[in-house]
Amino acid sequence: MLSNRVKNIAPSATFAIEAKTKQLRSEGKDIVNFGLGEPDFNTPESIKQAAKKAIDSNFTRYTPVGGIPELKKAIADKFRRENSIDYDVSEILVSCGGKHSLYNIAMVILDKGDEAILPVPFWVSYQEIIKLAEAKPVFCRTDKKFKLTADFVEEKVTKKTKLLILNSPNNPSGATIEPDEIRKIAELAIEHKFYVLSDEIYEHFVYNGKHTSIASLNEEIKKLTFTCNAVSKAYAMTGWRIGYVAGSKDIIKAMENLQSNATSNPSSISQYAALEALNGSQDSVTQMVKAFDERRKFIHKRLNEIKGISCIEPEGAFYAFPDISKTNMKSMEFASRLLDEALVAVVPGIAFGSDSHARLSYAASMHDIEKGLNRIEQWLKNKI
Repeated sequence: MLSNRVKNIAPSATFAIEAKTKQLRSEGKDIVNFGLGEPDFNTPESIKQAAKKAIDSNFTRYTPVGGIPELKKAIADKFRRENSIDYDVSEILVSCGGKHSLYNIAMVILDKGDEAILPVPFWVSYQEIIKLAEAKPVFCRTDKKFKLTADFVEEKVTKKTKLLILNSPNNPSGATIEPDEIRKIAELAIEHKFYVLSDEIYEHFVYNGKHTSIASLNEEIKKLTFTCNAVSKAYAMTGWRIGYVAGSKDIIKAMENLQSNATSNPSSISQYAALEALNGSQDSVTQMVKAFDERRKFIHKRLNEIKGISCIEPEGAFYAFPDISKTNMKSMEFASRLLDEALVAVVPGIAFGSDSHARLSYAASMHDIEKGLNRIEQWLKNKI
């Protein structure tokens, strides 16, 4: 008796791996977990104190659906300061996590028969969110370094194209889109009048160069762009569930109406914590990015030393996406056997659109990264 839209949803491979990892750990197994994309740092103390203050002052009731005014102002200030985009608070919506923002966008602008261009590899939920909106995901190739170009996008543009999803830095590959290509993609969007969903949740995790927000280029592309972000990755606040999006006022209003009938407001306490995250000291972000950069260099070098595996150096985020095709295993077999036989959890690349890769999150200690890679190397010695 389930609806067709629910029956067509594929379960999240990342959470499936995480569930099995927790099960094995509960059985006493020593698992090295490269699965879930979650910083291994704790939420900074000042952010936790802000949440405690909200509780102590009884800030525990409903708030405006789209977020408290103070937080929306802090988000607008953040966009001006860090992204060179001038958004009014009426163009900003706070939601229950970054994924919720993406869902709101899809449900408000996509209809049955619309096409949404999705570069490969892609984060697992993009495809399912497009399908839930009854639109068609149109897969778009990237180059050998997983970089998206305007030419690749143009190959997929049709009269039905309604949306392009940009995720730079990319999950799962860590690739970034070159600034010149972002400008050319903006020109395409303006010419063909399609929206751009720019998921910038890993913007702080750019290790060489600087992040470019497509909406900062000019007013024309800004009107067609949804700039999406969250506090989850940069501030180690995955469980606090605060995401936000900025876009044209009329569409943001429609998203707020949808949200009012789905979840109402995000957690009042989490909103106050997010306010401190954006307005407070950014030292914790700097320290985290420095640690991830060290891990990035190590995991890239070490993966390329393992027979049967090759890996392009990630430019951003905190993921490596090695090619496993020389192991003669598809990604699901590789991930399943690796977990069962070597006690190492990775996510199969098929979940991201590539069956010849696997994703490893290096949001883990250097000790665990080294131990896990040693296990993978020893395991593959017996397989190849």
